[in-house]
Amino acid sequence: MTPRRFGYSTGSMVRSLFSMAVRRWPLFLFYVSSTLCFAASAPLPNIILITLDTTRADRMGFLGSTRGLTPNLDAMAKQGVVFSNAYSHVPITTASHTTILTGTYPQFNHVTDFGIPLSKKLSYLPDLLHQRGYHTGAFVGSLILDPLDGTAPGFDRGFDVYDAGFHLRKHGADRYQTVERRAGDVVQHALAWLSQVPEGPFFLWIHLYDAHDPYDPPEPYKSKYSSQPYDGEIAYADFAVGKLFDALRKHGLYDETMIAVMADHGESLGAHGENTHGVFLYDETLHVPLAIKLPLNRSGGKRIETRAGLVDVAPTILQESGVAVPKEMQGESLLKMLKPAGPQKTAGVDRPAYAETDYPHRAFGWSSLRALRTGKYLYIQAPERELYDQIADPAAKKNLTAETKAVADTLGFKLNEFRQRTSQSLIELTKPDPGQAQKLQALGYVGSDSNAAKGDNLPGGIDPKSKIEVSNLLHDAMFDVEDARYEEAVPLLERVLKEQPDMPVANMQFGMAETRLKQYDKALGALQKAVKLLPDNGMGHYELGLALFETGDWKAAAPEFEAAVARAPRWADAHFSLAAVYARIDRVPEALAELDTTLSLTPGHYRANLLRGRVLSLQGNPAGALANLEEAAQVQPDSREAHLFLAEAYTQLGRTLDARREREAAESLPAPNN
Repeated sequence: MTPRRFGYSTGSMVRSLFSMAVRRWPLFLFYVSSTLCFAASAPLPNIILITLDTTRADRMGFLGSTRGLTPNLDAMAKQGVVFSNAYSHVPITTASHTTILTGTYPQFNHVTDFGIPLSKKLSYLPDLLHQRGYHTGAFVGSLILDPLDGTAPGFDRGFDVYDAGFHLRKHGADRYQTVERRAGDVVQHALAWLSQVPEGPFFLWIHLYDAHDPYDPPEPYKSKYSSQPYDGEIAYADFAVGKLFDALRKHGLYDETMIAVMADHGESLGAHGENTHGVFLYDETLHVPLAIKLPLNRSGGKRIETRAGLVDVAPTILQESGVAVPKEMQGESLLKMLKPAGPQKTAGVDRPAYAETDYPHRAFGWSSLRALRTGKYLYIQAPERELYDQIADPAAKKNLTAETKAVADTLGFKLNEFRQRTSQSLIELTKPDPGQAQKLQALGYVGSDSNAAKGDNLPGGIDPKSKIEVSNLLHDAMFDVEDARYEEAVPLLERVLKEQPDMPVANMQFGMAETRLKQYDKALGALQKAVKLLPDNGMGHYELGLALFETGDWKAAAPEFEAAVARAPRWADAHFSLAAVYARIDRVPEALAELDTTLSLTPGHYRANLLRGRVLSLQGNPAGALANLEEAAQVQPDSREAHLFLAEAYTQLGRTLDARREREAAESLPAPNN
């Protein structure tokens, strides 16, 4: 790491001044007065925000875990302030990060679904700091927080650098080079940026996705935690965080920097029947680690037991950096909880914690859920209401609603009153991009089945508690489809459809799997049903178009691909598929236009280059075909077709030697399997 303005840090300056005091008192007084004048100019603190995706509080050593997974985070927490009872407000990555970075609840910011753009009307922590003069960099670990090619549009506002650049994974491609990035790589990218950032304060956001399923830590964590790979992911992420801290210490930045570490949400791991997260609002997914190390380790070792929320993070950072907290931010700075006392525990007034999830409604058509933690109680608003005494029953196993109806009624009233008071409709609500479904599938999430990106989604209808196994089965099946394990996916999807036959996403996944298995009769019925149930879903039309294309019904496939590109105009593969079917039904000019669109979106698209070059060659324009065919052969050098088509174009142009070279290259490759 190249040094980044690494001269005297404040800490090293203080140590040098005290050493000088012993030897040269008058000069010491001069340096002290100069330093105090420098301090009076209120230099802005450096700030690092670290968000650990899908990380449970009970895995942190600084929160009582004896598993030994987090030595680096534990060491930092000893120098900082630990908030033992911190809660997320929504168990979904994009929505929770919106709360962290805007200081507002989901019912205010309305980013409750994947792909909903972050409104420019919302005050946004990176943008506020950038306006104050901070150099800003974001380094995220997953497609889920990619603002351009993922499901977090608008998240790059206020950042000088937003390091993402993810893309969908083709079959056989490395997951960690496509849809996500390991913690070590994220930290390495962040340190490279930090080494080059100009003079002045910086705000660095690092997002580590490792603990999200599928759990697959690298060695040696894979072997060490073979029976508990989730723990292995957390241990590996802690190791990467340690590398960051070591680099900061090496260059004198650690002590003076504010470092805030938290999880966006946790993971159920089977609790209450949920395998992952998103559906339920119990502590396994909402109780999150939160530790903040202040500059010069102020209040180090302090532990706050009063509830805190992720909505409080942005106001806390803004106060520490001297930036006025916008009035629309709904969280409160946690700095007011700190008193000039030692590392004893502090008890505070009760701070209720609100949470909600619309994911069951949007993904499966079930009821939304809302929750309120206040006093000793956890109250969950659902078709079958839930009330738990968190002191006597921390695992939330005994529902007290029937025997303490008055308490449940009171908390239900308080929850509704709080949500109404913290909601707003000033920000224009936006539907997610219909092209998000394929991206979400790659990460194990279900795209919205509901067209209602707007609305209040009051709890009602099917209680998710009665259907959680359906969610688990569908989640596993989607990963099987993503990894081309179609034979394993089909029986899981059959079980889902037996339980809920009109679920659009299950029908679509079943149709996709059967199409890849060439069981087109089974595939077509399911895909037609999916499109009928969810006509605005571009992926459904696309998959139906593929199945029809494979059966040779090209004329029927064309309108399905047309519907797909109309709903997802930046989806390159959909444009290519439409071009391919146009070429088959003698709509060649339109095919070329779609190929041009495909290549404008993805210049290195192998199949689009190959088809465009072939069409031009067959039209008697080999010179125009060359660029596309050469690109196709370069992108996929083991393509027999690319070399043969290129050889024909060279022959048409009289370039005999080039044609012979390409034919020899084609003959050296195995013939495709039919």
